[in-house]
Amino acid sequence: MLANVRKDYILKTERLTIRPVSGSDIDHVHQLQTLPEITRFNTADIPQNQQETERILTSWLLSPRNLVFALETSDHQTFVGLIAINLGREKYRNAEIWFKIYQQFWNQGFTTEAVKRIIRFGFEELDLHRIEAGCAVENTGSFRVLEKAGMLREAHTRQLLPLQSGWSDNYGYAILASDKWSE
Repeated sequence: MLANVRKDYILKTERLTIRPVSGSDIDHVHQLQTLPEITRFNTADIPQNQQETERILTSWLLSPRNLVFALETSDHQTFVGLIAINLGREKYRNAEIWFKIYQQFWNQGFTTEAVKRIIRFGFEELDLHRIEAGCAVENTGSFRVLEKAGMLREAHTRQLLPLQSGWSDNYGYAILASDKWSE
């Protein structure tokens, strides 16, 4: 079941098309990975050039357990950001989600819309039992999105995240298939 996950899903919401990321997204991926407002809470290495971003994008495309999606407006005119669901161990039927959204789309509900849709995808299409997410405690925008999407804060882990500004505490969130969730 999870071991043979297709990577060609195209998901829709009222305002978004959520499609698999592709090589043609390299410029947007590079920009998202290097914008100061995005990298502030990023624990991943920040690519120094387009070639490093290309290696990151290639690893996403080749990994059978990491499903990375591009977010576009429904008319396919505007790239909004990225969202991913990284599958955990098959026996546990769990996954972790993450997202990066261009700042001009913050505070408009796009991220919450995308997170709700990826949660539904995880439970309905991937038959997951549990979906998790984490964020720095200072990242109020992200933890508000997770809460609006129905995820519950389960943990406050001290100095877990190595951010550019130093070690940060982390809030751990999760939602179960048996919880009330909807789009």
